Amino acid sequence: MISNTELPSTRPYLIRALYDWCSENGFTPYVAVKVDNTVQVPREYVQGGEIVLNVSMDATSSLKLGNDFIEFKARFGGKPREIMVPIHRVMAIYARENGQGMAFPVSDEETAPAALSSIEGQALDSADSHEKPITPSPSSSGRPALKRIK
Repeated sequence: MISNTELPSTRPYLIRALYDWCSENGFTPYVAVKVDNTVQVPREYVQGGEIVLNVSMDATSSLKLGNDFIEFKARFGGKPREIMVPIHRVMAIYARENGQGMAFPVSDEETAPAALSSIEGQALDSADSHEKPITPSPSSSGRPALKRIK
């Protein structure tokens, strides 16, 4: 039997599934990212160590939702940028219009992918999973703050 530490992470599969759900139902998929030096985003748009990215087909080009990275090209303030987000830095994916989606635990350690797979496996086995649906709640930054639903 394969241990949880040897299994690939479920996170990229869940992100792709929720992206498809948003797209097929006419919603705008957003990803919330905890930024560190492994994340390639325009730093001037990072607030409080986080950034929320519109990953819809209309907002991106060359979008790749891979097992290790989310990669795409987008315009920020009219300037084209190449974006690359390690999957383990994604805090949530949700629909802008209704806030439905899923939140993920994000470790502050940069070597998180192997440890995160183990955490995700444990969370799926427990009654109080870390991967919970989310809804927006007001925030001072003007963008939805993510709130876990119990």
